Amino acid sequence: IDDLAEVDYSLSSLPAVFQPFIDLDLKGTVFPAGNYTSSPYVVAPFTVTDQSDSMLYLAFSEYFFQTSSFAYYTAGAFNTTIAEETCYYFNISTEIFGSIIPEVAKYSVTPYPVMLKLMATEIPAISLEQDSFTVEIQGSMEVLAVLPDSTTQLLFTTNVAANSSISLNIFDQKLMGSLCLNRLQFSLAHSNVGFFEISLLENILSYILQTEVIPSVNGK
Repeated sequence: IDDLAEVDYSLSSLPAVFQPFIDLDLKGTVFPAGNYTSSPYVVAPFTVTDQSDSMLYLAFSEYFFQTSSFAYYTAGAFNTTIAEETCYYFNISTEIFGSIIPEVAKYSVTPYPVMLKLMATEIPAISLEQDSFTVEIQGSMEVLAVLPDSTTQLLFTTNVAANSSISLNIFDQKLMGSLCLNRLQFSLAHSNVGFFEISLLENILSYILQTEVIPSVNGK
């Protein structure tokens, strides 16, 4: 598929040949690239409704997307870093965070660039729905100050829970996806600057993640 994942699409049974059609049952299991580890999911049989007005029908089970999630999670694809060099819309700094959270302003008097490190802490849960599927992600985010000598200093860590819907469609002979962020919640897990209400931070963190992370996923 790419540098991170491979797919086993070998036949799981002999093709069923009938006069009007042929049924091909494929495994559809996704693995981390070069690492054929066993999947934690169990294959559930499913049937495709009989239709005859098109030449080709493709059906993907929930198992296919679950193993995809497992493979990319194992490969670390759900971990990302947002830094001054990669933040396209504005430069995030301790000064910006300090204007919202007084504890950060007291902890870091000198303005420093800020780095956000996002990590998935569980395998994202994928469930199929009508015309789309939803993704539940549990993760954590470290907010670090980048010092002049390029070392980092942890300011605080938050837990992150996100729910997204992904709709698939075919455009210009390519399978495209559009992602919609339904819910994004934060809770304070650890702080080196002292306790503060996470609600003070939610708006700016939501804006940063939606402007920096979502556009990079949308349409891929």
